[in-house]
Formats: sequence, C-alpha cells, structure tokens
Amino acid sequence: MFQTHRHLHTIRPLTTAHLAQTMSLLSLTASELRQQIEAELASNPALELVEERRCPTCHRILPDRSVCPACSRQKNSASDEPIVFVSPKDQDYHEYSGGASSIDDAQEDRYAASVEELPVYVFRQVKPDIDPEDRKIAAHLLSNLNEDGLLAISLMDAARYLHVPISRIEKVQRIIQRADPLGVGSCSTRQALLVQLEVLGETHRIPPLAETIIQEGMSLLSRRQYIELARQLKAPLSQVQEAARFISENLNPFPARSSWGERHQPSHEPAGTGIFYQPDMIISQLNEKPGSPLVVEIIMPLYGTLRVNPLFRQAMQESMDEQKEALREDLDRAALFVKCLQQRNHTIQRLMHKIVTLQRDFILYGEKHLRPITRAFIARELGVHESTISRAVANKAVQMPNGRIVPLSSFFDRSLNVRTVLREIIAQEDSPLSDSQLAEMLSEQGYRVARRTVAKYRAMEGILPANLRTRQANTSAS
Repeated sequence: MFQTHRHLHTIRPLTTAHLAQTMSLLSLTASELRQQIEAELASNPALELVEERRCPTCHRILPDRSVCPACSRQKNSASDEPIVFVSPKDQDYHEYSGGASSIDDAQEDRYAASVEELPVYVFRQVKPDIDPEDRKIAAHLLSNLNEDGLLAISLMDAARYLHVPISRIEKVQRIIQRADPLGVGSCSTRQALLVQLEVLGETHRIPPLAETIIQEGMSLLSRRQYIELARQLKAPLSQVQEAARFISENLNPFPARSSWGERHQPSHEPAGTGIFYQPDMIISQLNEKPGSPLVVEIIMPLYGTLRVNPLFRQAMQESMDEQKEALREDLDRAALFVKCLQQRNHTIQRLMHKIVTLQRDFILYGEKHLRPITRAFIARELGVHESTISRAVANKAVQMPNGRIVPLSSFFDRSLNVRTVLREIIAQEDSPLSDSQLAEMLSEQGYRVARRTVAKYRAMEGILPANLRTRQANTSAS
C-alpha cells in the first residue's frame, strides 16, 4: 500500500506538468508555436532538431514540398469524410524580415531561391520585364515593403537614395504593382485598390461607381454607410451597393494579406489586431471536384524532427552522480515537451475533423449555411473539457477553399448565418423595414429571432434603424 502511494505521489506532478504544458501549447498559433520551439531548443541541450522532413503523425520521411502519402490519403473512396493531417512546413517558409541591404547587396540569383518571402516572390516575376539597369530599383522598392505589402518609403525618397529620375522609379513600380499579389508595392491602400480594379477591368465588368467610391468614399464605405455614400455621390443606392459588394468580394487594400505564392501564407498575424495574415490550417477540396471530401492541412511550423538527443542521454548515463540530477531534469523536460507537442497536434486534428464534418456546407457555400454549434457541444462530442476547445480555437486562423482567411472562432458564430440573411433582406428592401417586420421575414426563411435580437444583429452590422434609414433615403432623394 505504501509503495503504491509513493508511486502515485511521483506520477502526479508529471501528469500535472504534462497537462499544463499541453494546454499552453494548444493555445498557441503556428507562428507562436514556432517561437516556443525555438526557445526550447535554445534553452535545453537535451532537445535537438534533426534536419529532415518527416511526417509529424506517422514519422515517415517525406520528399521536399510534398504531404504525407499515408496521412493525407482518403481512407474510404466512397465517403465524403474529411481528410485531416498535420503537415510540416517547408524549409524556406518563413516571414520576410530583411532590410534594404539584404536585397540590394545580394546577387540577383538569390531571388530565384525561394517563393515564400514576398519580396523574393515578386522579384522573380518582374525580373524578366525590367531592364537590367533598373533591377536594383526593383530590389530597393521590394526591400521596403511593409507587412501589408505596401511601400514604406515614398517614391521621391527612393529616387534620391538611388540617384535616378523619379520617372524610372514610377515605371518600375508600375510593373511591380501588376505582379502577384496585385497591388503590391503601392504607396497607399487606395492606390493598391485602383491597380487591382484596373487589372480586373481587362477581363471583368466593373460596376460604374467602383472607381469613384475608391477615390472619394472609402471612409463611408468602410462603415457601410451606403445611403450617405449614395447621397454624397448623387447616385442610386442600388449602384452604390453593387459597387460596394464588388469591392468587398474582389479587392484587397492590403496585398500581402491576400493569397499569393505556393502556400498562400504571406505573413504573420500581429498580436491583438484581430486580422489574420497567415492561416494555422488550410482547407481545400480533394481534386477540386464537387462532392469530393474536404482536406484539412494543419500547419506544423517546424522543418525537421524534434526529439530527445540520444547523445545527451548517453552522456547522462556516463556522468558523475552529482551531475546526473541536473542532466536528468533537462532530459525529462525535453521528453515532456516532445510528448506535449504530439498531444497538441492530436487534439487539433480531432477538433478540425469534427468542425469540418459539421460545417461542410458553410465551408463550401458561405455564411448562410453556418450551423449554430458551440464549444461546449464540440467538447462533449470529443470527450474533453470545454476549456480545451477554447484554447484550441483561440487566435487560430483557417484558409477556406476560396482563399479567404477567417478566424477559427467564426465556425462557432451562432449569429453569422442570421446576420447574413438580415443584410440581404435590408439590401433588397423597397422601403425601410422595421425590426418587427425584419423578424417576421427572417422567421419565414426559418430563422426565428426576437425583435430585440434583430435590433442587436442590425447594430452589429452597422445598419441604422428603419426611421433613420427612411430619413437618409429622403435626404438622398432630395
């Protein structure tokens, strides 16, 4: 009995430490996890990173730039069950952090080495179209992109720095702006949007007011004050709404946040901004065929295999007794970290499998098809505590099959589908509808919500009450 008690006493702290560290790792985004791994490698000599590309789940060696053939395989060809697997990042996948000198002083063949850094990726595209003597201009401009893909310097500053006419700078900038992602290298968000609109106009019909709104009405557009925008432009409300919808669905004021390159993961999410640049998971459809399973790739921000260093273990066995205790602590900490990392991946795999199964229609067909689920429901389905799901969801981002990056928490937004339908009803109203009338129309479409809930959702969408919408409509008409 005494021995059993001693055994439990020695296991309990380890179990508590395992749980605490797993929960801590679970709450980290992919970029934060990478930083945590790097910190552990730097502080613990018992932990090592073997330079090899290996599947984090089944541990088989993988060819460069390919997913695991076993873990990413469809288990049942007749089923639409999602395929969920953890994928290691490519070795050259990291955010760009170089300064001007890092590109200016480099040889041109460096720009063909990687596609994940935005400046490098863009330079490879534009190099053939730029005169050899102007390639240093392109390198300088691309060295001065900010995290949004916009220029952090003025064209005049660039001309002074390089001692060339500003007309040469403008010529090179125009070539850069038409590379992928469209608008990269622009001086402002407005310029980036206008470039994208110009290029789209070559192959698509552009709503008549789109360019005017970008030039004169972005402030009102960002607040969705369409009636006020229509009054300011002296234009029909329907045309303003058409242009606003086109801009929202087709243009991006921050080129670096759009999909580009092979991974479509240009940058990292600044803490606390609520804006996602780089997804933690990527959802696609197998073979891009209707009815085929969804594929979820969970990004493991690690190139190589993290393991306990076998030489360190051997050194501990051969060390003097007074050194063994300190070495054993490092060894136990390394083993615990590797185990907790595997548990984190397993938990996120189970979570994503359940979410994608339940929200398949939302993923494929849009917000109106979102099913109202809660973290508590998912926790019960997976047999874990609700706080585990909350940590796994927090601050994570998902890239949808259409390339859009959304917070993972949006899969739990129980009002999103109702708010989407509410926006559509109000956009199509002939005369402003009261909240009670809106509640009735929502009920007819299968969404039973109270009048006060309609008012709350309307406020969340930035839509004015009926009396103010009427007043604005009258003002616009006069």
